[in-house]
Amino acid sequence: MYKFFISMLLVTQIVSASGVIWQKDLKSALEHAKKVNKPILFVSSRHTCKYCVMLEEKTFGEARVIQALNEDFVSFTSWSDEGDIVPDVLWRPGTPAIWFLLPSGQPMYEPLMGAVGANDFLNALSIVKEEYNKSHKKKKNDFYKLKK
Repeated sequence: MYKFFISMLLVTQIVSASGVIWQKDLKSALEHAKKVNKPILFVSSRHTCKYCVMLEEKTFGEARVIQALNEDFVSFTSWSDEGDIVPDVLWRPGTPAIWFLLPSGQPMYEPLMGAVGANDFLNALSIVKEEYNKSHKKKKNDFYKLKK
C-alpha cells in the first residue's frame, strides 16, 4: 500500500509539473481529436485579461484538472492578443470563453464564461465526458447492429 501511495504521489507531481498538453492551433486540435476520438476544450483568451490569467494559473495549474484534460480531452487556447483567429461561431465579446467541441468542431454547449474554479471546472469536464461517451457509444452500437 505504501508503494502504491508513493507511486501515485510521483505520478501526480509529474503530471502537474508538465502541465496541460496544448495543441499549437485549432486545425491541429481538430485533427488530433478525430484521431484519438476525444472532445476538444477550446478556450478563447487574452494575456491582458485578469480572469483569463486566473483561469490559466489557478484552474489549468491544478493537478486534477491537468490530469483530466490530458487524459480525456484535446486542448487548445486561442490568444486574441497574439493574433490567433477564433471562428465566428465561437467568438464571444468577453474572455475567457470556454467551449467544448466535438472533433468536427461543432460546439456541444454554449460556452462557460469567466474564470471557473477547479472544482466547478472538473464537474463540467465530467458532464462533457459523460455526454460525449454516451453519444459516441450509441453510434458504435448502431454501427455494430448494422453489420449483424
